[in-house]
Amino acid sequence: MTDDDHLYRRGVGVMLLNAEGKAWVGKRIDYRAEAWQMPQGGMDKGEEPWDTALRELEEETGIPPYLVERIAEAPERLRYDLPSELRGKFWKGKYVGQLQDWYLCRFLGHESDVDIATKHPEFDDWKWVEPALLPNLIVPFKRDLYRQLLVHFAAYL
Repeated sequence: MTDDDHLYRRGVGVMLLNAEGKAWVGKRIDYRAEAWQMPQGGMDKGEEPWDTALRELEEETGIPPYLVERIAEAPERLRYDLPSELRGKFWKGKYVGQLQDWYLCRFLGHESDVDIATKHPEFDDWKWVEPALLPNLIVPFKRDLYRQLLVHFAAYL
């Protein structure tokens, strides 16, 4: 914990791997340029990180918790900063970025179990990609975080 953690929204992220070791990414609906990201989201008050990860994964991908096996957790919380031009547009300007717990998980289902047409859709397409490609697919301000994930989870990829 650092002195400026209060400036960051608490959240989680999930690197979900299929049987071939590829990672799930969805294409953001709300981003003009093509941006693909792994499931992630904010924690509700009183919610535990792993519970948040399962909830966010299901809300964004339609994948229920029983089709997810937890493999590893990043050894530290990772953060990203929003670009200055976006800081007032997200989270009512209260935060400068996110501080996230990240989990590496295995998808135990079938492609037909993925349904991005959720109640509040965030993605308009999805695919499986080689983990090494992840930093090239995400918005620029999250690239360092994705590079850190590849280091933290390298033993499992």
